[in-house]
Order: sequence, then C-alpha cells, then structure tokens
Amino acid sequence: MTIDHDRGGPAEGLLARVGRRAYRRRGMVLLTWLAALIAVFALSRAFGGDFNADYAAPGSESKRAQQLLEDRFPQESGAALSVVIQTKDGAAAARDDVSDLVKDLRSVPHVADVNDPYTTPGAVNADGQTLLAGMRLDVATAAEMPVEDTRQIIDIAEQHDGDGVRVFVGGQAVVLADGGPIGSEAIGLAAAAFILLLTFGSVVAAGLPILVAVAALAVSSLATTLVIRFADAPDWSTSLAAMLSIGIGIDYVLLMVTRYREARAAGLSNEDATAKTLDTAGRSVLVAGVTVLVSLLGLFAMGLSYMRGASLVAMVGVLVVLAAAVTLFPALLGYLGNRIDRLRIPLPRRRRVRSQGPGKGWMRWSRFIQRHRLAAAIAGTGIMLALAAPFLDVRFGFPDAGNNRTDSMSRQAYDAVSEGFGPGANAPLLLVAEGPAADNAALNRLRTHAADTPGVASVTPPRLNPAGDTAVLTVIPDTGPQDEATQELVTELRDRTIPSATSDSDLRVSVAGASAQSIDSTADLAQRIPYLIAGVVVLSMALLLLAFRSIAVPLKAAAMNLLSVGAAYGVVAYVLQGGWAGQLVGIDTPTPLPPFITVLMFAVLFGLSMDYEVFLLSRVRESWMRHGDNTRSVTEGLAGTGRVITAAAAIMIAVFLAFIPSTEIILKVIGIGMASAILLDATIIRLILVPATMHLLGRRNWWIPSWLDRRLPELHVEGRPEPLGDSTTHPPAHHLQPVTGVEDRR
Repeated sequence: MTIDHDRGGPAEGLLARVGRRAYRRRGMVLLTWLAALIAVFALSRAFGGDFNADYAAPGSESKRAQQLLEDRFPQESGAALSVVIQTKDGAAAARDDVSDLVKDLRSVPHVADVNDPYTTPGAVNADGQTLLAGMRLDVATAAEMPVEDTRQIIDIAEQHDGDGVRVFVGGQAVVLADGGPIGSEAIGLAAAAFILLLTFGSVVAAGLPILVAVAALAVSSLATTLVIRFADAPDWSTSLAAMLSIGIGIDYVLLMVTRYREARAAGLSNEDATAKTLDTAGRSVLVAGVTVLVSLLGLFAMGLSYMRGASLVAMVGVLVVLAAAVTLFPALLGYLGNRIDRLRIPLPRRRRVRSQGPGKGWMRWSRFIQRHRLAAAIAGTGIMLALAAPFLDVRFGFPDAGNNRTDSMSRQAYDAVSEGFGPGANAPLLLVAEGPAADNAALNRLRTHAADTPGVASVTPPRLNPAGDTAVLTVIPDTGPQDEATQELVTELRDRTIPSATSDSDLRVSVAGASAQSIDSTADLAQRIPYLIAGVVVLSMALLLLAFRSIAVPLKAAAMNLLSVGAAYGVVAYVLQGGWAGQLVGIDTPTPLPPFITVLMFAVLFGLSMDYEVFLLSRVRESWMRHGDNTRSVTEGLAGTGRVITAAAAIMIAVFLAFIPSTEIILKVIGIGMASAILLDATIIRLILVPATMHLLGRRNWWIPSWLDRRLPELHVEGRPEPLGDSTTHPPAHHLQPVTGVEDRR
C-alpha cells in the first residue's frame, strides 16, 4: 500500500527520508556529484602526492641499517638498476662494446652514473664471461622513474644485444616498465556487466549498479592522490581500492535493485519503492559498509605506515561507494525507475523476476540443509579445514625478479647474475658498521670472521663514508635470497659472527639486505597480528550485536569468517608452491608469501565476509520478526537471498580475478586470495555452514539477556521493528506485522 506522507503516516527512517529527498531532487543530486568530481579533479591536479612505501619493520636492525645508509651514504641512496653483460669470447674481447653500452646508458635521463665493470672490483666473474655494471638513478624510488626513460634503457640494452654479447637489465624500475598496464578495472567491470545481465535480464537493471560503481570509482580514484600527499601508501593500494570500490559498489546496488524491483512488483509507486529500498536494503548496505570500514581500521593497529596508507586509500573508496548508494542511486531511480525492466535480453527459458517468492531451487536447497544440518555442518567445516592445511607449510618472504615471467627482462637479468656470479649475488647482505672513528683493525677482523662463516661466498673490503665513521661490507651468500639457508646465515651473522668480531671494539654493526628485511618484517608482523585480529573481530562482533540483537549471531559470524580467511590463506600457500595450481595463474617457481599480505587479506576479507553475513541474516531476521519460527526463518532467509548472494559473490570474484594477469606478484597473490575467499565464503560458508549451524542452534540464535537488550541502542537492518522489550527469544505479537519483501509472499 502506498503511504501518503504529506497527510501523515508511519514514520520513516533516516535512510528512507534521504532516499525520498534524493528521488525528488534528482537533478540537484546529479549536479552535486558532477561538481564533486570536478572539484576533486582540480584538487588532485594541484595538491596530489606521490606513492611511497617502506616495508622495513620499524625499529628493527635492518631498518636501522637502512637509515644509516641513507644518512651516511647519500650518493648511494637512490634507486638502482643492474646491467648484466654475457660475452661469448670473454671480457677483454668485448671491451669496446661494453664501453659503448655504458656511454649510451649514461645519456638516458635520470641516470646519475653507470659503473665501468672493468674498473669495479668483483664486476667480472671468475671465468671472464659475465660482467656486472651497476646503474645509479637520481630518483629515490623505482616508482618515481618515468616508464618511458626505463623503456629507453631497455631499448639501449636490446640494441647492444648481438651475437657475441648478450645484455640484460634488472631492477624494480624494469619490473614496472616490463609489466605495463593490464586494464584490471575494465576487465572487472566487463565481467560484472555480464553477470548482472544474466541476473536481471535487463540492460537498465544491470546498468544501474555499473553506473553507480563507476561514478564512485571516478571520485575516489582522484581523491586517492590527495590522501597520499599526507600519508605514505604503496603503489598497489590504488589497484586494491579500485577493485574494492567496484566490487562492493556493484554488490550493494545489486541488493538495492533487487529490493526495488520487489517493492515495485508489490504495487508501490516509484518514489515509495525507492524509500522502501533505502529503508530495508539501504540499512543492510550501510551496516555492511561500516563493517568493511571497521575491518580496514584494524590495519591502523599494526603501526606500519604503508598499512595505514593502504587502509586510508581503501577507506576513501568505501566511503564514496556508501555515499553513492544512498544518494546517487535513488536519484537515478528518479529517471530510470519506470524503465527498470526495459531493454531485456533474450535469455533461453528465462522467466521474468516477480515477487511471488524465492525460487523453487533455492527453497529445495534450503530445506535440504535443514534436514541434514548436522552432516552439512561437519562436511563444511572439514572442507574449510582441509583447504587451510597448506598454510601450515607456507614460506614467508618477499618475491623478487626470480619469480617473474621467464621471458621478462628482469627475470633474464636475474638468471644471468645467478649463472655468472652465483645465486647470492642477486641479493647480497650488507654489514653496516658504525663507530666514532674508523677502526681498520676491527673492520678487517669483521671481514675475516664474516668470510669464514659457513654459507658466505665472499666479502668485499669495507667502504667508508666521507666522515669516516661508518663502513659498509657486502656479503655474498652461497644461496639465493629466498633460500632458507640464507635466512639461517642472517641469524648466524647476527648472533655469533658479529658479536665475536666486535667484542673488543666500539663498532656497532647491523645486517641489512632483502633477507634481513624479510626476517625482521615477518617477526614484527607476527607480534602485531594479534592486535589486528582482536580489534577487527571485537568491533565487528559489536556491530553485529547492535544490528541483530543476538549473542550467537556475532559469535558465529566471527568463527565463520576466521574459517573463511584461514581457507583462503591455504589456497594462496598452495598456489605459491609453484606446481600445477601456480602455473595456471603465472607462478611457475616456488614463491614466498609477503607477510604483510596476510594482514591485508585478513582485514579486507573479514569486512567483505560480513557483507554476505548481513545480506543473509537481515532476511532471516525479517522472517523471525514476523512469525518467531527459527526453522522457517532460516529456510526463507536462505532461499530469499541465495540468488542475490550468488550473483554478488560472482561479481566480486570476477573483479578480484582481474588481478591475476598482473605482472606484480603482490597484486596477483591478492587477487588469488580475495577471489578464493569470496568463493568459499559465498558457497561453503553462507549456503551451507551458516544455515546449518543456525538450524542446530534453533531459538538460541536470537537469545540476548534482557538487561543487555534494554541497554543497547537501536540499529536494525531489517526495517523498523519495535524494540523486543523483555522477550529475548521470541518476538511479541506486535512484531508479527508483514515486512514488504520476498519472504512474506509464500
């Protein structure tokens, strides 16, 4: 029944009033969004910052050594590249070719210097067939190096590559230039559009979520440049935020379009259907979005600058999506509401979606889970634990060029260095010695002790800074940077070699390098993770407690989400082993897992998992508030949301799978982890484990102590029911009123 709000009627919630106002003033809303886009664009052009990230653990030994190098050796603190020359007839015969190569490379913009391998100690290997020239850039990080200049360096190397001489260039700047853009956002949007067309069968209905998500992405991506002006953030944070914005933007509006079509089919006018949509689905979207924000806030507990920056970038995207869902979407309905089912596509044997109730297939599945709830709970838990098992053997570390594509320039340079100088030459360790004055005797003793340490191939003579108070010794291990033996060597140097060599001197020696940084970062994150888990889980449980007024619901949600994240970790660990599963996604070598990815995945996935929890339980709660029958409520809730959750999950999976073509291992791993977690969460968790455990718990699902129920503020996601009063397990009679939606038409 249409409510006449001008003549008085039931009070509407805040979101319903916002939706109604946006509907009526739709032109002004669209102009406001356009003005916001222009303003953010202008501000980003004038005040936009640059990406910057330091993965070193704060206060660690490797971080201290890194800071010393930057302070005491500023001429070596910029980004660097390596040029590897393989000669057929030996170094002497290739001298002219190498000299011409060095000369050409020095002429490239942003190249500060290129070492002459003939005058640099250790730059020619033992058999004289391979030379290594170091290239110093005048930019602080590889991300600041213009891609076109890096491409010029690669082109020069390829021009000098002939029959007698092979030239390869390695370094992070080459990795960035080698990869190039892959259009992940476009891939994700295209896949989402296809799924939406199959779900709704209408171009207009499918286009609304895409339109809202793209508008939100346009604003948030420009706002990102303002965020990174004030906070350090890694370059991959924009890709993560873009995918997150697209995924949740489409998912949230998908839910709202579904509710709008149901309200229209029930006979409501366009405006009243819009208000009803905001008052029901809008509440679910708001709670789900706030849960994602709470999870991202947990990254602040890690105390790491790059985590805070990545979290802020992602949070801006989520906030803009929420704003678009509650303002831009109802405004667009003002123009397209009557045409929501227009431009239908011819799908075979597809029936128009009406409001008669949930599909028969979903109802049969829901009743099947009800009948076999114990077996379903046991089987679902077993599957998730089995998938999580590979994470027990995971190897933490940072991927390097040795994990890149075999045909990439950076990988070829890495392999050439390993072949000519040994695997340890790709990531040498640095001994940074600090003292009041140069102590040659102590430094020579340190070099001798380090060279005698098992696992060390060679140690260079100490290099002093101009002030003479800091020295650097380069240690080349026998093994590669990702080898466990190299990790053990770092521990041996720190615990035994250095204390033994410096016991009677004033030298303070720190170990730096990729392996040292990996050890320190892993240990540092291991100490911080409990704070993240505790903070995210407790805050999310508190939000669900307020939303659903139940003790069991938030406890069950936390357990299920932890299970989902654990299974996703296991899938990632299995793929990183480099077997058949890894080769499917372009990982053909055993690859370590960057420890910070586990933290990032936990925060993001916990928030996204709560989305589906809210979508499902809001419908279950609606049914419970009408008739107080738990079995019927769970069955109807699962049947009524199965199609929406499946479509939403399919879209999110497609969006994150678009990360996989990336040449960056970090983005590839994030995509694999996110996609697998959402797949498992929307199938095993939401469609099996959640309903099975709710059937097992029965009326205990909705139990809450009376004293707590009276003290909690109202935050309902299922509409506007009255407070439960003292009834904590069964709704009183005045709660049995129907709620417009798919469940109340059986």
